[in-house]
Amino acid sequence: MRNITRLIGVVVFLVAFTLTFSFSQKTETIDGVRVVHNEKEGMWGKEPKVSLEFIKTVGDIESTDDNILFYMPTVMAFDEEGHIYVLDSGNHRIQKFDASGTYVATIGNQGQGPGEFQYPQSIDVDSNGMLYVSESMNRRIQILTPEGEEQKTIKMIENSVGLVRAFGSEQMLMGGTGLFSFGMGMMDEEEKALPKFLKVLDMDGEVQRDFGEQHDFKDFLMNRMGNQFHFILDKSDNIYVAFDYQNRIEKYAPDGKLLWRSDRKLNYSTDAPKSKGGIQRSGGRVMIEQPDMNRCASGVGVDSEGRVWVVTLKRQIKEEERVETGVRVSMSQTGGRSMNVSVGGNTDVRETDVFQLEVYDTEGVLLGAIPVKHFVDDIFVNGDKIYLLDRMRGMQFFEYQIVDK
Repeated sequence: MRNITRLIGVVVFLVAFTLTFSFSQKTETIDGVRVVHNEKEGMWGKEPKVSLEFIKTVGDIESTDDNILFYMPTVMAFDEEGHIYVLDSGNHRIQKFDASGTYVATIGNQGQGPGEFQYPQSIDVDSNGMLYVSESMNRRIQILTPEGEEQKTIKMIENSVGLVRAFGSEQMLMGGTGLFSFGMGMMDEEEKALPKFLKVLDMDGEVQRDFGEQHDFKDFLMNRMGNQFHFILDKSDNIYVAFDYQNRIEKYAPDGKLLWRSDRKLNYSTDAPKSKGGIQRSGGRVMIEQPDMNRCASGVGVDSEGRVWVVTLKRQIKEEERVETGVRVSMSQTGGRSMNVSVGGNTDVRETDVFQLEVYDTEGVLLGAIPVKHFVDDIFVNGDKIYLLDRMRGMQFFEYQIVDK
């Protein structure tokens, strides 16, 4: 009788587990690709299996120390020795810190020469400690030593410059446009067909292959904005992509094969824009009104356990919380370009309930979500530590420790 009771208990447990799993996500195969449709709460339900323990901030907008006084920082990168590199884009420099957050050195300043920058977009560090810095204004990728000395400069004449990461052996992966380059492409000829959104480059900047399908919104500005995304690589060079304005998270193998696509239940729609925006040209000046679209993601990262972290909006930012980046681009008669970037809006508001960090497993299944009490413009993960960027308000990074319960 006892054995029968135990057997019944096991059966009940298995049935309960199956029902819980079915309510958390549904999967289907579309064109040979696994597609995961996640419910809101995920596998963990209302009790996440991990938490975040706040450690400190990196950067301080109120500081009198210029070394931690960032202006529109965009990216944080890490080398294998534990150094932290902050791409302080608005100040046209890289700030180097040790693992404890102590300032070590400043790399670069404003300019067009070797080791100089004009609103740099991205930075990455390869296994040898070399720095990869991309700039749309200077139309180049610089490879620098850890001390900031020029190792190689790759001029991007035919291709626009996006966010760049070291990839595989003697290659780079490029995608997206970055914060300061949305307006740059407006002055170029409009594409007749939407290109792939990820490109593998050799060390001369030549495209070896490309992959990733853009969604066609049937409008030039909508395509430019609606296909913006964040991407990250894991230790095996798998690629994770989270789209800013599409309910779409994807994982690609190093060879470009789409492994899975994932979506989740949101509290708002991402289907139709409130406004399509517009472009006004006057002489050498271009004024761009960006489309007004519902944003759903602001970054993606992968931790040491292989879990995928996506910065997701629980609701849209209210008017009184809104902060915007103004980009003014002009072109001289000789073809030279200049750009000025400024921040406007209510930068005094630092706390909000807009953001949460969604956690997914390696197969695109939503595990759960952790709320965040401040603004988040991007996420950077280094092992079991998470750095959340407040780019335009506090202009700092919040450092957290991942704690498994």
